[in-house]
Amino acid sequence: MTKPATLLPPLRLAALAAVALPLAACGADRIVTGATMPQDYRERHPIALADAAKTLDVFVTRGHGLDPRQRGDLRDFALDYRRTGKSGLTAYVPTGTGEDAAVASTLGAIRQTLSEAGVPGRSLAVASYRPADPALASTIRLSYRALQARVASQCGEWPADLAGGARLATWRNEPHWNLGCAYQANLAAQVADPLDLVRARPETRVDTAKRLNTIEKWRKSQDPSTQYKQDSTKINQAVGSN
Repeated sequence: MTKPATLLPPLRLAALAAVALPLAACGADRIVTGATMPQDYRERHPIALADAAKTLDVFVTRGHGLDPRQRGDLRDFALDYRRTGKSGLTAYVPTGTGEDAAVASTLGAIRQTLSEAGVPGRSLAVASYRPADPALASTIRLSYRALQARVASQCGEWPADLAGGARLATWRNEPHWNLGCAYQANLAAQVADPLDLVRARPETRVDTAKRLNTIEKWRKSQDPSTQYKQDSTKINQAVGSN
């Protein structure tokens, strides 16, 4: 016959409950797990490709055509248009400035420079706009649409303080929201071809002569690197001595 289990006295039950309560508070936090924002700046501020307007403001001159600086800028703009343009080229001409003759002369010089740069006249459409402040210098704005790289998010936003006593999360060793945004924006603005951010370029044709020469040197246990001849003339000999 088994002995019946003895019941714990009430005092001992109270003591066990007092010990178990602090242990219950050590359970896992099931409300907040992990970081509240992506750790990688490329995930917080991704670079996206989109069609956007590329513009060039040509300042109106009085009967002298375009100066060398503006002519050079316009030629570079025309080269970019021929290479990346996805729409027609539009010239927005100012009206109501009292400089109709100068505007017409500048527009004619623009057409001539574009034609010399390989952009046919039929590719240029003309539209008008009224400047917000006629006292400012008038410009003819050239615009076309092209594929451009831009940061999808907005830099300068602060969803949380860097450090604040009110919230414990601000004292964690985690990157803040704006970290890396300026870097991504500069990279998107400087990339020559936005497609380089999506895929690598194909390999160019190999230099067959260089490859055969390298293989032949390997077979002969020779150094395959290119040996450049250095000018042995010293600086004092180049300058000359009396």
